[in-house]
Amino acid sequence: MITFGIMSLNLETEAPYITEMAEHAKDLGIEAFRFVPTNINPNTLQVQGKKFDAEQKNWVNAEFPIPRILYDRCFYGEDDQSKQCLPIVSWLKSRKDINFLGYGLPNKLDLYQALKDTKLSAYLPPTKQVIDTVGILKELNSGKKIVIKPINGSQGYGIYSLKKNDKSIHVKTEKQKQIISRIFPNEGKFSHWLKSLLARHQYLMQPYLELTNSELQPFDIRILLQKNEHGNWGEIGRGVRIGTSGGILSNLSAGGMATAFSEWSASLPAARREFIQQELTSILTELPHLLERSFLPLFEIGVDIGIAKNGSIWILDMNSKPGRKVILQTRPNLKEKLYCAPLLYAKYLSESKDQERKNIYEKTLSH
Repeated sequence: MITFGIMSLNLETEAPYITEMAEHAKDLGIEAFRFVPTNINPNTLQVQGKKFDAEQKNWVNAEFPIPRILYDRCFYGEDDQSKQCLPIVSWLKSRKDINFLGYGLPNKLDLYQALKDTKLSAYLPPTKQVIDTVGILKELNSGKKIVIKPINGSQGYGIYSLKKNDKSIHVKTEKQKQIISRIFPNEGKFSHWLKSLLARHQYLMQPYLELTNSELQPFDIRILLQKNEHGNWGEIGRGVRIGTSGGILSNLSAGGMATAFSEWSASLPAARREFIQQELTSILTELPHLLERSFLPLFEIGVDIGIAKNGSIWILDMNSKPGRKVILQTRPNLKEKLYCAPLLYAKYLSESKDQERKNIYEKTLSH
């Protein structure tokens, strides 16, 4: 049987999704395990984790060798657990006897640098690293409204919109599903706040894009791409995320809601609907191959697309560990497909001589 391990920082993370996946494993000749990377014994290379009992349909405590195919669902933060797991996962990726479904993507700035001179450059918001407060103030003093984001951020955490009005500077963000607005009376007080922010995280800046609907609600399109049982990329589904009126985030974790893409697009004039569809097809055809040309092999990508009031289309984010809430809420008929997709691709990897994945990784390591 194929040994398939799902890694996370906590065994409760995504438990319903991982259990549903494990329930489908046996029929595909796959034995499912789940574990935390820090529970690998470095001396024996045995893992303390959980094995899915296909007969009882539940997880049982077990000790087992490192599974040959790994699905990395570790969402790293600034905590000690993340810092301990990161080097272990990097070590696992370097092993020739282990294959990852996907090897992940780098930070937002590296993604921008890799794509800015490609066919997709026109869809990327101009992006710069925030070095100090001087660069931010220069942009604000030129009358521009900007957005700053953590280079390694996810789920909308730590995103701020900034705008200067005469001498004061207006800062807006969303925390715990609440819109938080603050006005700094002068550049000095704003700079003091910004310096403390930059001391904790690396940030990038982009122009503020008017990505709102007629009700002034921020919205975007979340599209899930995955490789199938033959190793070919395809779209699984798409949905529209709508945030709070007057806010800056559409993420479901920030309180946004999901609606079916078909329902949203049906409300558009036919010509605009056709234009958006053509643009999305162009982006989604190119994106996975451009990413894999620059980085390590992937299995899935969550792509966030913004549509501005002036009709322009933007790639807002690319995530190699996407969630499934938007698709499950708007296309519940895809549930079985979502649960089986990682298993089918794992089966493909185990049966194919997919040496290219390792060759790409080894080349990257040598640079």
